[in-house]
Amino acid sequence: MIGQTILPFKLAATRDSITAHAGLALFGEFLLGLKLPALCRRDLPKPGSAVGYFPESFVVPLLLMFNGGGRCIEDLRIISQDLGLEEIPSADAVGDWLRRTGSGSGLKALSDLDRRLVFRALRSEPTSDYTLDMDATVIGAEKRAAQMTYKGFKGYTPLLCHLAENGLVFASEFREGNVSPQEGNLSALKRCVRLMRQGSGGKKRIKYFRSDSAAYQSAILDYCEDHGIKYAVGADLDSAVRATIARIPAESWREIDGGWIAETVHSMNASDHSFRLIVVKRLAQGELFGPTEQRFTAIASNREEDMKEVLAWYNQRSDKSENRLKELKDGVGLEGLPCGDFEGNAAFFQTGVMAYNLFRIFELKALGPEWSNCRLRTVRWRFYNVAGKLVSHGGAVWLKVSRRLLDLFTAVRQRAWAFACG
Repeated sequence: MIGQTILPFKLAATRDSITAHAGLALFGEFLLGLKLPALCRRDLPKPGSAVGYFPESFVVPLLLMFNGGGRCIEDLRIISQDLGLEEIPSADAVGDWLRRTGSGSGLKALSDLDRRLVFRALRSEPTSDYTLDMDATVIGAEKRAAQMTYKGFKGYTPLLCHLAENGLVFASEFREGNVSPQEGNLSALKRCVRLMRQGSGGKKRIKYFRSDSAAYQSAILDYCEDHGIKYAVGADLDSAVRATIARIPAESWREIDGGWIAETVHSMNASDHSFRLIVVKRLAQGELFGPTEQRFTAIASNREEDMKEVLAWYNQRSDKSENRLKELKDGVGLEGLPCGDFEGNAAFFQTGVMAYNLFRIFELKALGPEWSNCRLRTVRWRFYNVAGKLVSHGGAVWLKVSRRLLDLFTAVRQRAWAFACG
């Protein structure tokens, strides 16, 4: 025992099994209730030898690590030991599995498994019309195989599609850093529409679509118009758009907070349809002592509501999509990628997306409505990473927590069980 030094307490060792992740144990139980290990063994590629690890031995610890706050593969061992898991693969074995999974059929299998879990959550929701928010993000990575991004550093530019109503990632595509944010957006939209229809048996659909100017393409706007999808997409301020804005009569501008708003009709040369062009004008000072200048933001939309309502709906992207991207990178920990090759990082990223989706499902279905707007960091601080003691008694294992947490833990277990068995 170490005697008292500065603060009024003493240190001593204990033989009790203590965990700093008592709440994370309930998330792990939730994964078991969803039969995730069995789904991994059924759907993901099998080990290459008779002594190899089955896929759930990699996937489940990674999901726990992402949710528990780990930032590198080495953190797997800390999380697993703290929760009393059986022997887990070494960091080298995990890296090899990521590379094998990312270079073969395993990446699609991971994505398909993730989407099945998402559809399990969607089936319990009364919503039938969903809003798809599409956005690309940039992840810096000084890896040997990483390409230069448009931001001027090496990395990757994954494309993600969120469902605004629940924050779940419905589809994702891990892409090289030199891929333009505009590339593949139409095919991603078509794929999401098809997958939603097929996965729900036609009971649910993508009814609304939002994106920044990366989706300002005639083919995308025409597709939305032809398929009854209501959209709001940031418009490029090209010469044609600027000329259209210049023709808006002065009396058409209405005041809004910090500026003015007006609308007109516009069409792109290659488009089959025209659309509403909603324009926001604000005054900005270009330099410290320079004159003010007019700055414009334009939105292409086919929605019928008042232009202020359409603007407000479009601006919800900042929470529904952009902040979800920050959650993936900062909360889950996907701002750092462990592998030197594209394939391994693609599998790591897809597993991180699954970890985020499972967190959201656990938050919505098990934690309860009062937690629904909490970020992962908040849930980690308030629930996942609380102290507990593991005790074996009478042939059973007991997880003992603070008295103030007992009712919460009991309610979470009951809701998690009800959803898993539903």
